Amino acid sequence: MNKTQTQIPTDTWITATWEEYIQTIDNPSYEKTKSYYHNGKFRIEMSPLGYKHGRDHALIITAINLFAGAKNINVNCIDNCTYRKTGFGAAQPDISYYIGENADVIPLETSIIDLDIYPPANLVIEIANTSLADDLGEKRLLYEAMNIAEYWIVDVQKVEVIAFAIANRGSQRINQSQVLPGLAISFLEEVLQRTRQENQIPIYTWLFSQFQELGNKE
Repeated sequence: MNKTQTQIPTDTWITATWEEYIQTIDNPSYEKTKSYYHNGKFRIEMSPLGYKHGRDHALIITAINLFAGAKNINVNCIDNCTYRKTGFGAAQPDISYYIGENADVIPLETSIIDLDIYPPANLVIEIANTSLADDLGEKRLLYEAMNIAEYWIVDVQKVEVIAFAIANRGSQRINQSQVLPGLAISFLEEVLQRTRQENQIPIYTWLFSQFQELGNKE
């Protein structure tokens, strides 16, 4: 990385040491950005402000939380949190979840989740509006290396959820969540499709009835 550079380009991967990455993101100019580090490169992203991105972000969280409640699955959702493994990798996914026996593993006072101390999240989600190629590419490799159990990408443009199960530093497409058993990826896509025609309250009412019915069948 060129240390004389005064403005780091965003939305592209830049070759740098871990120390250069930390020095860069500690600059107050990048306080409101997201950043990632993997394989000797880092990427800075401006915070997404798009309407569809924000709606899909909120809806996915609500859908997962309602499903977990109906199925009596313990979860903790973390919105825009930082994960780091010193000298190795860093990520700030849009959404992440600790699930089941890991739900309460992170202390409340934690600011940055140190993966040298704590386990990785069970589920990581990126909401992709303009970053789809990178979410499918380098970020997927990063989450494989971090041993995230499951990784979803919400394609805002195609209204599609691309889900991967991760094991042995590799990933495979799935149609059903493994960390949230019984949750079909196609169902989440149906929920997202509804947001293109309805506001959130009728969608949440419908979701609640669907998951309540599911819970009654348990």
